[in-house]
Amino acid sequence: MWEKIKHKFQKYPARINVAKKIVELGFRVNTNGKIYCGDVEISDMALARAVNVDRRTIRATTQVILQDNDLKEIFKNIIPAGALLKETAKNLEFGVVEIEANANSPGILAKAATLIASKGISIRQAHASDPELEENPKLTIITEKPIPGDLLKKFLEIEGVKRVSIY
Repeated sequence: MWEKIKHKFQKYPARINVAKKIVELGFRVNTNGKIYCGDVEISDMALARAVNVDRRTIRATTQVILQDNDLKEIFKNIIPAGALLKETAKNLEFGVVEIEANANSPGILAKAATLIASKGISIRQAHASDPELEENPKLTIITEKPIPGDLLKKFLEIEGVKRVSIY
């Protein structure tokens, strides 16, 4: 997907940043060029401030998206993933495990989920950041109760895992 996007905006790095922010935040572009998060319209100025560009760059980006059938199909169908409970997990007495891993290693989520299930703990959320959007992508798993510390070593034994944080 990012190769298509980069190719369309290669002469305009600010527009690439706008497109990345739209995807990162789960925004979509409707057929009129308006930007939405679910059914809430996002103003060009608000997005421009977040990306540190002029509002005209937002308009130019959406026009390029609408003029290209491939990009239009991608951007009109983005759906926000919902609230990630990572920052409020402690208040809710949930557990959090963050796994930084090689994005090309298959099975990390499955193996981590198996380890968590082996302790009789249910997973409430799992979120994997996009390796093309983040320099150090992470798998974040929110559990119904805190993760026991003895799993730390077992998470680190999963092939491709670089770093693990449990809190």
